[in-house]
Amino acid sequence: MSKTMNRIYCTFSKAVGFLPPVPRNLLISLLFLCIAYVVSSILLGHTGAENNSALVFVLAVVFISFLTDGYAYGIAASLVGGFCINYYFMFPYRAFSLSYAGYPVAMVSMVLISSVVCALTSRVKLQAMEAIKREQNTKDLYELNARLNEEKNAIQLEADREAIRGNILRAVSHDLRTPLTAISGAATVLLAADEVKNSEKNLSLVQDIKSDADSLIAMVENLLSITKIRDGTMPLNKQEEMLEEVAGDALLTIRRRFPSYHISLDLSEDILYLPMEPMLIKQVMVNLLENAIRHSGDHDHIRLHLFRQDDWAVVEVRDRGKGISPEVRQAVQSGRPLSARLSDDSSRGMGIGLSVCQSIIKAHNGFFAAGNDPEGGAVFRFGLPMEETNDE
Repeated sequence: MSKTMNRIYCTFSKAVGFLPPVPRNLLISLLFLCIAYVVSSILLGHTGAENNSALVFVLAVVFISFLTDGYAYGIAASLVGGFCINYYFMFPYRAFSLSYAGYPVAMVSMVLISSVVCALTSRVKLQAMEAIKREQNTKDLYELNARLNEEKNAIQLEADREAIRGNILRAVSHDLRTPLTAISGAATVLLAADEVKNSEKNLSLVQDIKSDADSLIAMVENLLSITKIRDGTMPLNKQEEMLEEVAGDALLTIRRRFPSYHISLDLSEDILYLPMEPMLIKQVMVNLLENAIRHSGDHDHIRLHLFRQDDWAVVEVRDRGKGISPEVRQAVQSGRPLSARLSDDSSRGMGIGLSVCQSIIKAHNGFFAAGNDPEGGAVFRFGLPMEETNDE
């Protein structure tokens, strides 16, 4: 029975769903009262004085109560139905009369029965609607829980993969660092030997060996740093330091490794004294200067500039070389990690070096940007807060 009533409810809802609530409820009430009148008239024509018009109108009130909103329309229909039965289908026909014995009781009983049926039907409809709503809510919660579980599993799987990759990188980096340091040290010793100095070919080969070994050592250090920062195993031990001293140490390191390159240092008039992890900030400066040396093609115009901008201590590395590609610039601006593939010379690890810079500056709650100078060359800039800020 409930399925039949629900089917009827859905059919009428689709048929008159375009109407506003009040006109729709009035139309449904009028329609079923007219149907009850027609059916009672047919029954009266076939049965004479005896008919079941009261039952027909009660059935109409049931449908009206089920298909309309609230109690008002069903109760109003029961009152109208009681009047119609008395007026059209009880003797004297087409006249309203309560003078005959039993008429008042019959009419009042019919109205009361219709009202009770109306109330019960409305309550059943309300319970059915609440049950449907609870079922839909349960379905939505189940689907949401399933999606959350899928996302959780995907995140966990990605985290496990990242952990495995980080462990592999750390293991490989540690294993590579010792022989690379030995190679660089041996090349340094050979460069001091007279046999090597007296042969331009041997000198060039040993210099290349030392340069490549130093580059690989720097790449290994970058890999170790980026894996430790990203998995949280390298806590920041910030302390108040002068940025000028850190820049001086970075410049000395670069000049020892690349003595033939001219790099200028421009200092701010203000003393830039701020909280930082000095070794990591030095690594950022060294990476940016090394990228400028290796990728710009500029030997004489590389500049390291320190200045204050509002509440930021800003470090800027400029060159007059060929600039950076739009892909690298967009990757830096969006904050996503760079891959070595983005470098024109991927063996030198430009992408890894910039990713390390991004991670270190992000850990310091700073900003990192890159672009091209309109007059030519690339500009890399990062800023550190002058005062300590808490991570959100």
